[in-house]
Amino acid sequence: MTRLIDLHGTAMEEFDRRVREVELTDWASPTPCTDWDVHDLVNHLTSEQLWVPHLLAGARIEEVGDRFDGDNLGETPATTWSVAAREARTAWVAPSSLDREVHLSFGDVPAEVYLWQMTFDLAVHAWDLARAIGADEDLDPDLVEELYAWTRERHGELAASGMFDDPVPVPEEAGTQTRLLALTGRKV
Repeated sequence: MTRLIDLHGTAMEEFDRRVREVELTDWASPTPCTDWDVHDLVNHLTSEQLWVPHLLAGARIEEVGDRFDGDNLGETPATTWSVAAREARTAWVAPSSLDREVHLSFGDVPAEVYLWQMTFDLAVHAWDLARAIGADEDLDPDLVEELYAWTRERHGELAASGMFDDPVPVPEEAGTQTRLLALTGRKV
């Protein structure tokens, strides 16, 4: 479990590093997520972080309601992201955080499942953000290896979720990061 907490920290750092590189003129730039520009992408991840303390404390989706719908970034997007990320990370590293059950939109799951999903989302979207702003696209190799193994085991679930495009083919010699991103329909 400690390994997963560490992987989440690495994924959080990967996304955070790219957020800190966003220039004022980048916020309206398109991302590989065709429905989102940079602002929308960062807002999506910020909103996800805002949910974490509530869900780990046992709240249900209905209890939180629509409080995190819409634009959560305000006038200082990078700062808002940073605060939300710090609060989420604090909730994850709290004693026994992974011993809990979390009430998600698709059902109740162990907190460990939720943490894997959050780690995956942070890492893949760190790449999306890097691509959008022209930053370094290389993700931490250990993080990529672990997420690729996790994703391969759950590829059917991820594909059925409708959240990703169909996987894209990659050459046999493709690296693990390229393979991971290809499973989500991203063309590297």
